[in-house]
Amino acid sequence: MSRTPVTVRKAEPSDVASLRELWGDILRKGGLDEQLGDVSRIVASAEGCDTRCVAVAEIDGEVAGAVFLEATTFTPLNLEPAVLAVSPHVFPHFRRKGVGSALMEAACRFAEQHGIAHVQTAAAAEARDANRFMARLSFAPQAMLRAATTSAVRARLPQSRQVTHAATSRQRIDRVLAARRIRRERVPG
Repeated sequence: MSRTPVTVRKAEPSDVASLRELWGDILRKGGLDEQLGDVSRIVASAEGCDTRCVAVAEIDGEVAGAVFLEATTFTPLNLEPAVLAVSPHVFPHFRRKGVGSALMEAACRFAEQHGIAHVQTAAAAEARDANRFMARLSFAPQAMLRAATTSAVRARLPQSRQVTHAATSRQRIDRVLAARRIRRERVPG
């Protein structure tokens, strides 16, 4: 089976609309203009930075997929260098044509250029095909990344463990309510 040649290059400002479409499900929620602005800033910040790259895969001059690469560390606490390959995505009609492999090859090349021995990536827990693809490339699970809104986490925390400034604001509210009660009691009726 012959594959269509895939070329990989750095993203350019003209790729912003395609990247927004490709990454739309993982960008912050908002309007189209906000998302285009976010992607534009991401591409611009990677252009002028040696430790970041947005790699775009093309087939016949059409954007087929992309990945954001960053030379960083395993974690903020484990300072061993690693390349983080964020959101290697492929448009559905370009899947099974070598685009994902080309993007991960770009990640390996980026790591080698920076003298880094490890590449790490993440796929959504429900993205079964993506997780299988990563496993076939020898990526092993390292952690489960979880996210929640601040208010949801705070609502589930035991009240006694919440930060002290929350208690002081509660005390202020109690004082205000008590002062109002006293004023109401003093008003002749």
